[in-house]
Amino acid sequence: SGLVLVKNPHLDLMEEDVLYHLDLGTKTHNLPEMFGDIKFVCVGGSPRRMRAFAQFMRRELGLAGPGEDVADICGGSDRYAMYRAGPVLSISHGMGIPSISIMLHELIKLLHHAKCRDVTIIRIGTSGGLGIEAGSVVITDTAVDSSFRPRFEQVVLGDVVVRSTELDKGLAEELLACSRDIPDFPTLIGHTMCTYDFYEGQGRLDGALCSFSSEKKLEYLRRAYDAGVRNIEMESTAFAALCGLCGLKGESCRFHLL
Repeated sequence: SGLVLVKNPHLDLMEEDVLYHLDLGTKTHNLPEMFGDIKFVCVGGSPRRMRAFAQFMRRELGLAGPGEDVADICGGSDRYAMYRAGPVLSISHGMGIPSISIMLHELIKLLHHAKCRDVTIIRIGTSGGLGIEAGSVVITDTAVDSSFRPRFEQVVLGDVVVRSTELDKGLAEELLACSRDIPDFPTLIGHTMCTYDFYEGQGRLDGALCSFSSEKKLEYLRRAYDAGVRNIEMESTAFAALCGLCGLKGESCRFHLL
Protein backbone atom coordinates (compact mmCIF):
# COMPACT_ATOMS: atom_id res chain seq x y z
CA SER A 1 0.00 0.00 0.00
CA GLY A 2 3.04 2.27 0.27
CA LEU A 3 2.23 3.20 3.88
CA VAL A 4 5.05 3.76 6.35
CA LEU A 5 5.12 0.81 8.75
CA VAL A 6 5.61 0.72 12.49
CA LYS A 7 6.44 -2.61 14.08
CA ASN A 8 5.31 -1.98 17.63
CA PRO A 9 2.03 -3.53 18.85
CA HIS A 10 2.12 -1.39 21.99
CA LEU A 11 1.34 1.77 20.02
CA ASP A 12 -2.23 0.57 19.41
CA LEU A 13 -2.81 0.50 23.18
CA MET A 14 -1.71 4.09 23.75
CA GLU A 15 -4.28 6.84 24.17
CA GLU A 16 -1.82 9.35 22.77
CA ASP A 17 1.54 9.02 21.06
CA VAL A 18 3.77 11.92 22.08
CA LEU A 19 6.68 12.52 19.72
CA TYR A 20 8.57 14.16 22.52
CA HIS A 21 11.79 15.24 20.81
CA LEU A 22 9.89 16.67 17.81
CA ASP A 23 7.41 18.59 20.01
CA LEU A 24 4.47 16.90 18.24
CA GLY A 25 1.75 14.47 19.27
CA THR A 26 -1.31 12.62 18.00
CA LYS A 27 -3.67 14.58 20.28
CA THR A 28 -2.06 17.98 20.17
CA HIS A 29 -1.58 18.10 16.38
CA ASN A 30 -3.54 17.01 13.30
CA LEU A 31 -0.69 15.00 11.80
CA PRO A 32 -2.54 13.83 8.63
CA GLU A 33 -3.46 17.42 7.83
CA MET A 34 0.02 18.73 8.55
CA PHE A 35 2.07 16.00 6.88
CA GLY A 36 -0.21 13.67 4.90
CA ASP A 37 1.05 14.84 1.50
CA ILE A 38 4.77 14.52 2.30
CA LYS A 39 6.59 12.50 -0.38
CA PHE A 40 10.25 13.25 0.32
CA VAL A 41 12.14 13.57 3.60
CA CYS A 42 15.71 14.85 3.64
CA VAL A 43 17.65 14.51 6.88
CA GLY A 44 21.05 15.86 7.84
CA GLY A 45 23.10 16.56 10.94
CA SER A 46 23.04 20.35 11.20
CA PRO A 47 19.86 22.38 11.92
CA ARG A 48 21.36 25.34 10.06
CA ARG A 49 22.06 23.26 6.95
CA MET A 50 18.60 21.73 6.94
CA ARG A 51 17.03 25.19 7.21
CA ALA A 52 19.14 26.34 4.26
CA PHE A 53 18.12 23.21 2.33
CA ALA A 54 14.43 23.90 2.97
CA GLN A 55 14.88 27.48 1.75
CA PHE A 56 16.61 26.17 -1.37
CA MET A 57 13.79 23.69 -2.04
CA ARG A 58 11.16 26.42 -1.65
CA ARG A 59 12.94 28.47 -4.31
CA GLU A 60 13.35 25.46 -6.60
CA LEU A 61 9.66 24.56 -6.27
CA GLY A 62 8.51 28.14 -6.77
CA LEU A 63 7.02 28.37 -3.28
CA ALA A 64 9.06 31.23 -1.85
CA GLY A 65 7.42 34.66 -1.88
CA PRO A 66 9.17 37.99 -1.23
CA GLY A 67 10.40 38.21 2.36
CA GLU A 68 9.04 34.77 3.29
CA ASP A 69 11.07 32.36 5.37
CA VAL A 70 10.68 28.79 6.59
CA ALA A 71 9.44 28.14 10.13
CA ASP A 72 10.81 25.48 12.46
CA ILE A 73 7.94 23.02 13.03
CA CYS A 74 9.78 21.65 16.07
CA GLY A 75 10.33 25.11 17.53
CA GLY A 76 9.20 23.99 20.98
CA SER A 77 12.07 21.49 21.20
CA ASP A 78 15.80 22.18 21.32
CA ARG A 79 16.74 18.70 20.04
CA TYR A 80 15.89 18.76 16.33
CA ALA A 81 14.77 21.25 13.71
CA MET A 82 12.14 20.51 11.03
CA TYR A 83 11.17 22.59 8.01
CA ARG A 84 8.75 22.06 5.17
CA ALA A 85 8.91 22.99 1.49
CA GLY A 86 5.75 21.68 -0.20
CA PRO A 87 5.98 17.86 -0.30
CA VAL A 88 9.56 17.94 1.06
CA LEU A 89 10.36 17.70 4.77
CA SER A 90 13.82 18.78 5.93
CA ILE A 91 14.94 17.58 9.39
CA SER A 92 18.16 17.69 11.40
CA HIS A 93 19.35 14.55 13.19
CA GLY A 94 22.46 15.63 15.11
CA MET A 95 25.66 13.58 15.21
CA GLY A 96 26.02 9.86 15.73
CA ILE A 97 23.84 6.76 15.89
CA PRO A 98 22.06 7.59 19.19
CA SER A 99 20.94 10.99 17.95
CA ILE A 100 19.73 9.88 14.49
CA SER A 101 18.07 6.81 16.00
CA ILE A 102 15.88 8.89 18.34
CA MET A 103 14.90 11.20 15.50
CA LEU A 104 14.11 8.34 13.10
CA HIS A 105 11.88 6.51 15.60
CA GLU A 106 9.76 9.63 16.02
CA LEU A 107 9.89 10.60 12.34
CA ILE A 108 8.73 7.14 11.24
CA LYS A 109 5.86 7.26 13.73
CA LEU A 110 5.00 10.75 12.47
CA LEU A 111 4.82 9.55 8.85
CA HIS A 112 2.77 6.54 9.96
CA HIS A 113 0.25 8.60 11.96
CA ALA A 114 0.02 11.10 9.09
CA LYS A 115 -0.86 8.20 6.72
CA CYS A 116 1.89 9.19 4.28
CA ARG A 117 2.38 6.92 1.27
CA ASP A 118 5.35 6.11 -0.96
CA VAL A 119 7.79 8.24 1.00
CA THR A 120 11.43 8.51 -0.07
CA ILE A 121 13.98 9.48 2.58
CA ILE A 122 17.45 10.73 1.71
CA ARG A 123 20.21 11.52 4.16
CA ILE A 124 22.44 14.38 3.02
CA GLY A 125 25.54 15.94 4.50
CA THR A 126 29.31 15.66 4.72
CA SER A 127 31.69 12.79 5.37
CA GLY A 128 35.32 11.77 5.21
CA GLY A 129 36.21 10.30 1.83
CA LEU A 130 38.46 7.30 1.23
CA GLY A 131 40.53 7.17 -1.94
CA ILE A 132 38.29 9.59 -3.83
CA GLU A 133 38.63 13.13 -5.14
CA ALA A 134 37.85 15.98 -2.74
CA GLY A 135 34.41 17.41 -3.49
CA SER A 136 33.00 14.05 -4.56
CA VAL A 137 29.50 12.89 -3.62
CA VAL A 138 29.17 9.29 -2.42
CA ILE A 139 25.82 7.57 -2.90
CA THR A 140 25.66 4.66 -0.46
CA ASP A 141 24.69 1.21 -1.73
CA THR A 142 25.39 -0.54 1.58
CA ALA A 143 26.25 0.79 5.02
CA VAL A 144 28.90 -1.26 6.83
CA ASP A 145 30.23 -1.27 10.37
CA SER A 146 33.84 -0.76 11.48
CA SER A 147 34.63 -4.37 10.57
CA PHE A 148 33.22 -3.79 7.04
CA ARG A 149 30.14 -5.95 7.71
CA PRO A 150 26.73 -4.93 6.30
CA ARG A 151 24.97 -4.99 9.65
CA PHE A 152 23.69 -2.82 12.48
CA GLU A 153 23.93 -4.22 15.99
CA GLN A 154 21.43 -2.94 18.55
CA VAL A 155 21.49 -4.09 22.17
CA VAL A 156 17.87 -4.67 23.27
CA LEU A 157 17.30 -5.72 26.90
CA GLY A 158 20.79 -7.21 27.03
CA ASP A 159 20.46 -9.12 23.76
CA VAL A 160 22.35 -8.17 20.60
CA VAL A 161 19.90 -7.77 17.71
CA VAL A 162 21.46 -7.72 14.23
CA ARG A 163 19.71 -5.87 11.41
CA SER A 164 20.41 -5.53 7.69
CA THR A 165 21.85 -2.30 6.30
CA GLU A 166 21.07 -2.67 2.60
CA LEU A 167 19.75 0.50 0.97
CA ASP A 168 17.52 0.88 -2.08
CA LYS A 169 19.70 0.01 -5.10
CA GLY A 170 17.17 1.41 -7.59
CA LEU A 171 17.13 4.76 -5.82
CA ALA A 172 20.93 4.82 -5.78
CA GLU A 173 20.99 4.36 -9.56
CA GLU A 174 18.34 7.07 -10.01
CA LEU A 175 20.42 9.52 -7.98
CA LEU A 176 23.55 8.60 -9.91
CA ALA A 177 21.70 9.28 -13.17
CA CYS A 178 20.56 12.68 -11.85
CA SER A 179 24.14 13.55 -10.93
CA ARG A 180 25.15 13.52 -14.59
CA ASP A 181 23.33 16.84 -14.97
CA ILE A 182 25.64 18.39 -12.32
CA PRO A 183 29.20 18.01 -13.66
CA ASP A 184 30.76 20.13 -10.89
CA PHE A 185 30.48 17.29 -8.37
CA PRO A 186 32.05 13.90 -9.18
CA THR A 187 29.54 11.29 -8.00
CA LEU A 188 29.95 7.57 -7.36
CA ILE A 189 28.20 4.66 -5.66
CA GLY A 190 30.07 2.86 -2.87
CA HIS A 191 29.96 1.44 0.63
CA THR A 192 29.74 3.85 3.57
CA MET A 193 31.44 2.85 6.82
CA CYS A 194 29.67 3.90 10.01
CA THR A 195 31.68 4.35 13.22
CA TYR A 196 30.71 5.18 16.80
CA ASP A 197 33.39 7.85 17.18
CA PHE A 198 34.84 10.77 15.19
CA TYR A 199 38.44 10.41 16.39
CA GLU A 200 39.89 6.98 17.23
CA GLY A 201 36.98 5.18 15.56
CA GLN A 202 37.84 6.83 12.24
CA GLY A 203 41.61 6.53 12.57
CA ARG A 204 42.33 10.18 13.34
CA LEU A 205 45.63 11.01 14.98
CA ASP A 206 44.59 14.31 16.59
CA GLY A 207 42.14 13.27 19.33
CA ALA A 208 42.69 13.49 23.10
CA LEU A 209 43.50 9.77 22.92
CA CYS A 210 45.30 7.82 20.21
CA SER A 211 46.16 4.16 20.76
CA PHE A 212 47.65 3.33 17.32
CA SER A 213 50.46 4.31 14.97
CA SER A 214 50.07 6.14 11.65
CA GLU A 215 51.22 2.94 9.92
CA LYS A 216 48.43 0.90 11.54
CA LYS A 217 45.91 3.59 10.57
CA LEU A 218 46.95 3.48 6.91
CA GLU A 219 46.83 -0.32 6.85
CA TYR A 220 43.28 -0.27 8.24
CA LEU A 221 42.12 2.35 5.74
CA ARG A 222 43.61 0.30 2.88
CA ARG A 223 41.61 -2.72 4.05
CA ALA A 224 38.48 -0.58 4.21
CA TYR A 225 39.04 0.66 0.64
CA ASP A 226 39.62 -2.90 -0.60
CA ALA A 227 36.30 -3.86 1.05
CA GLY A 228 34.51 -1.23 -1.06
CA VAL A 229 34.33 1.60 1.49
CA ARG A 230 34.46 5.05 -0.11
CA ASN A 231 33.43 7.28 2.79
CA ILE A 232 33.22 7.26 6.58
CA GLU A 233 30.64 8.83 8.93
CA MET A 234 28.61 8.02 12.06
CA GLU A 235 24.93 7.41 11.19
CA SER A 236 24.48 5.23 8.10
CA THR A 237 23.98 1.77 9.64
CA ALA A 238 21.19 2.92 11.95
CA PHE A 239 19.61 4.93 9.11
CA ALA A 240 19.64 1.96 6.72
CA ALA A 241 18.35 -0.51 9.30
CA LEU A 242 15.39 1.57 10.49
CA CYS A 243 14.35 2.65 7.00
CA GLY A 244 14.48 -0.91 5.70
CA LEU A 245 12.44 -2.36 8.56
CA CYS A 246 9.72 0.29 8.27
CA GLY A 247 9.21 0.24 4.51
CA LEU A 248 10.89 3.54 3.72
CA LYS A 249 12.70 3.89 0.39
CA GLY A 250 15.97 5.26 1.71
CA GLU A 251 19.35 6.45 0.43
CA SER A 252 22.36 8.33 1.73
CA CYS A 253 24.33 10.95 -0.21
CA ARG A 254 27.42 12.40 1.42
CA PHE A 255 29.76 15.16 0.22
CA HIS A 256 33.47 14.47 0.74
CA LEU A 257 35.01 17.61 2.23
CA LEU A 258 38.74 16.80 2.37
